[in-house]
Amino acid sequence: MTVHWCGTGLSTIPGLRRLIEAGREVTVWNRTLDKAQDAVGDLTNRIQQFDFDALGAELQPGDIVVSMLPGDMHVTLAQLCIEKGAHFVSSSYIAPEMRALDGAAKQAGVALVNEVGLDPGIDHLMAHYLVADYRASVGYNAENHLSFISYCGGVPKHPNSFRYKFSWSPVGVLKALRSPSKSIRAYTELEVKHPWDAMHSYNAPLTPPETFEVYPNRDSLPFMADYHFDPAWTVKEFVRGTLRLNGWADAWRDVFDEVDTATDARLKEMSDKLWADNAYGPDDPDRIVMCVALQAEQNGQSVYHKTYAMDAWGDIRGTAMARLVSIPVSLAVEAVMAHEIGPGVNAAPSDLRLVQRWLGEVNRLAQHMQVVNHI
Repeated sequence: MTVHWCGTGLSTIPGLRRLIEAGREVTVWNRTLDKAQDAVGDLTNRIQQFDFDALGAELQPGDIVVSMLPGDMHVTLAQLCIEKGAHFVSSSYIAPEMRALDGAAKQAGVALVNEVGLDPGIDHLMAHYLVADYRASVGYNAENHLSFISYCGGVPKHPNSFRYKFSWSPVGVLKALRSPSKSIRAYTELEVKHPWDAMHSYNAPLTPPETFEVYPNRDSLPFMADYHFDPAWTVKEFVRGTLRLNGWADAWRDVFDEVDTATDARLKEMSDKLWADNAYGPDDPDRIVMCVALQAEQNGQSVYHKTYAMDAWGDIRGTAMARLVSIPVSLAVEAVMAHEIGPGVNAAPSDLRLVQRWLGEVNRLAQHMQVVNHI
């Protein structure tokens, strides 16, 4: 069973090195050979220039393709895996085109595993843990009113005046600001056109406690089913969102004013300026904050309320982003090898044995990680 790891970008290296150092059979594919050589050349000489046809020629039944390539390549690679009887792993969200491959993947007996990075990925694990913990708690009652939040953000460990720094081209961040979102607030579906239309403060239960700015991201509603919420439950709040340093909205006000109507050419100009002014330097540590919380209320009183909180930053092991994206990907590869994830299109596992094992590994990657009981 060979792992074909495609892509050696900034957020891929720790997980890739972990698999190679564990003695797994890994072939590394990258468009730029020198870049791959710099990343893992001290560990392996099994490095090839990425080419779709060349990969297809080497792919054998039971192999695993890891795609750390741009998202628009995932579906094509997953289709190749189905054709060859191989498995597929990526950290990206499950696109509709990927989900449509579920039947074919099951028929071929292959697993197409996605959403096993940081966000999505670790957040899913925390959510599955909390929902299972709530169901087993003394406070559980099908009549309770539930509030769920999941916030994650990559921020500079040492804040700058812009309250943000970039690890790669800012174009993606700018385009994301144009994306509408759906969530549930006060028992009602809330749809907002821009993040800044729903910005509010969030007091994170870190050590010490810290206040951030947060806003809903994408469409949160399908994740109620993904997290095994009973359709009969009364949901007061359900939101998956993005976390930013306090002062971010004010610092970005000029960006907000222009990004919605900017042409592609103007977006490129804005991106280049932001990159020049606010890119991470070689010695700038990044920071990841994630908080996933579930609260159940009965007659206005909390009967269950816990938050899974994580705070991590760059250190001698490299960036927090790279560790927290790629190590879970490597855990997913090992789970596929062990037949712990079945055929079809899958996201991060909900099986408590895997959830707890993976979160135990993640705990070693973060400087602080704990479940906070608010009752």
